[in-house]
Amino acid sequence: MLVLSRKKNESIVINNDITIVVVEIRGDKVRLGVEAPKEVPVHRREVFDAIRRNEMTTSDKADADNNGAADA
Repeated sequence: MLVLSRKKNESIVINNDITIVVVEIRGDKVRLGVEAPKEVPVHRREVFDAIRRNEMTTSDKADADNNGAADA
């Protein structure tokens, strides 16, 4: 993991097309702005984890349905 120090209004660039900007620092909270191409999904970690869980559940259900159809 790369760890960087940034101040308000400073940024980092990832892969030439994603920019992360420190928008605000208030106490123990930091607000970040993300500029990325529309085709690049950007999620908070908890939302990303929920999406992954949902995809796994959907995939597991589809596998079970397909295996059940093969048995019929």
